[in-house]
Amino acid sequence: MRMYRRYCEDRGFTIEVMEFQPGDEAGIKRITFLVSGPFAYGYMKAERGVHRLVRISPFDSNKRRHTSFAALDVVAEISEDVDVTIDENDLKIDTYRSSGAGGQHVNTTDSAVRITHVPSGIIVACQAERSQHANRMKAMKMLRAQLYEKLMDQKRRSMEKFYGEKGDISWGNQIRSYVLQPYTLVKDHRTEFEIGNAQAVLNGEIHPFVEAYLKKRAQESKG
Repeated sequence: MRMYRRYCEDRGFTIEVMEFQPGDEAGIKRITFLVSGPFAYGYMKAERGVHRLVRISPFDSNKRRHTSFAALDVVAEISEDVDVTIDENDLKIDTYRSSGAGGQHVNTTDSAVRITHVPSGIIVACQAERSQHANRMKAMKMLRAQLYEKLMDQKRRSMEKFYGEKGDISWGNQIRSYVLQPYTLVKDHRTEFEIGNAQAVLNGEIHPFVEAYLKKRAQESKG
């Protein structure tokens, strides 16, 4: 999250946390954030996939190397005039108290909203606003966007390819590896582009990877 926050700041994008779930012991279990700015989706879509981190775990008293994975999904916002039909009967709506950092309203009212679209299994949530109504509106907007992406995939008959880039959160499916021990290297497995200064990358300097990926996709589309 820090890496993408700093990347967005460097590109002049704004970033707003929509939902935050802390990890069971530390870190982040799940987070949804909205990125706004010129060509934000065009750049961020290059990051869609599984990211693999190899490091000495700060939570291991024996200082052993640990491998962890994070999956990033990127979905574009869609305008209101795009036709996406959602049956209210297909929705399971839950309210709960916000768990992340925020204003005085956090943890005082059940303003956060989680919406499950039962037929597709898509789950969206929002806790960014003070009112339950506003959070529900934003969550519905995210749901429309995700359902639209899925519909477009089905029309192109490329669901396997679309999600193949993200893959399972496991060995062999990552798009990029961040190795901090016993050496430092960040390597993108789609383009073979790599940078030895892993700390700089984790501090937000990911644009060279984004550019390498977009150039490769452009070359593939021409060929």
